[in-house]
Amino acid sequence: MDVYEPIDANNQTLFVRVYDLPVSGSGIPIFRRSPDMTKSPMTKSEQLLRIDDHDFTMRPAFGGPPIPVGVDVQVESLDTISEADMDFTMTLYLRHYWKDERLSFPSTNNQSMTFDSRLVKKIWVPDMFFVHSKRSFIHDTTTDNLMLRVYPDGNVLYSLRVTVTAMCNMDLSRFPLDTQMCSLEIESYAYTDDDLMLYWKKGNESLNTDDKISLSQFLIQKFHTTTKLAFYSSTGWYNRLYIHFTLRRHVFFFLLQTYFPATLMVMLSWVSFWIDRRAVPARVPLGITTVLTMSTIITGVNASMPRVSYIKAVDIYLWVSFVFVFLSVIEYAAVNYLTTVQERRERKLRNQLPCTCGIANPEDMMMTTCYSDMDPSAAGTYGMPENGARQERILAQLTLADSQRTSRVKTSRGYVNVWIDTHAIDKYSRVIFPAAYTLFNIIYWSIYS
Repeated sequence: MDVYEPIDANNQTLFVRVYDLPVSGSGIPIFRRSPDMTKSPMTKSEQLLRIDDHDFTMRPAFGGPPIPVGVDVQVESLDTISEADMDFTMTLYLRHYWKDERLSFPSTNNQSMTFDSRLVKKIWVPDMFFVHSKRSFIHDTTTDNLMLRVYPDGNVLYSLRVTVTAMCNMDLSRFPLDTQMCSLEIESYAYTDDDLMLYWKKGNESLNTDDKISLSQFLIQKFHTTTKLAFYSSTGWYNRLYIHFTLRRHVFFFLLQTYFPATLMVMLSWVSFWIDRRAVPARVPLGITTVLTMSTIITGVNASMPRVSYIKAVDIYLWVSFVFVFLSVIEYAAVNYLTTVQERRERKLRNQLPCTCGIANPEDMMMTTCYSDMDPSAAGTYGMPENGARQERILAQLTLADSQRTSRVKTSRGYVNVWIDTHAIDKYSRVIFPAAYTLFNIIYWSIYS
């Protein structure tokens, strides 16, 4: 019986047709609210997949052989590599492939159905996790980045976009001329190899990378995959998948920021070898400045590095450079001390000489313990043994204003050898320091490059 229900809307009477209304015994129709199909607890997709007909808390084919789960990965970006924390951050698309006959459905055109995260929570999915990960999350902008695709024969593709920060044990003994190999490890958390067989779906071709991936400090040399078994004493054996990638550090940044400044500081310390040894205000600040600058460079480099218990390549270079700078300061301390001792001897010797030996400017003399042939009678018995068996020989070293030269000064009684030169330590340092540092650089770069 068709009944029309009156409805008052905006002072106008409308009649809405209501189908199949039951009628009471007295002939009065009974009005009931029409069911709201949008609020039905079972949608058409769930009816098609028979979600409520199965227990999806159990893995497919429970009690039978292990279920094969294939995996492939698309690396979207390699975000950061941290030496201080010894970890890396990677964003990737993780895809799982398996077959669950409980999700099979009839189809005339063999077309798959695609779902979002709402259906993922109602069926069984592999419980993958990242071994040695510090932080990880599934992207949720604008919705959860999850995708589930079900085929009529029960094959399932489950994909998610995830960012993970994982540990990378780095060997920094060759830093910054090093090459690092890091690994991202994927494993089932609950299912051992008796229940779940995890494998790379297409071998090494299961790992794809974006050609635009680049890092500021590293060159990505190689990506490859491996599969191993991991054993836990309390739970058993698990299949584990590895994503290995090799990184070679760009050294040009460290050449500009560390190696070149350190080399320049060492070369600057050599300038003091050409400065007058009596110019204390010039040579001392130069040496101290280079030492402090090297200390600042060393502190800056180590501030961004982990506190490892072994020596790094950059430490060797910086500390050897620091030693060269420090030795240049010690060299001047030795020169200054020996000069002071020498001048004291000259003054004492000059005061003991009976004459100036015919030299025109005796006040410019600097006497050293060198010797020359003289008539023994010219100096009397000064400095001679009592038996007079040997002759005393005296060398007077003069400082001339115009040049350094060697000459023989004739006296009425003999000859005195006289020459002018800088301190011998300064002369040798001008050659030894650059030669030794050049040799160190040749050995260093031949080993670490």
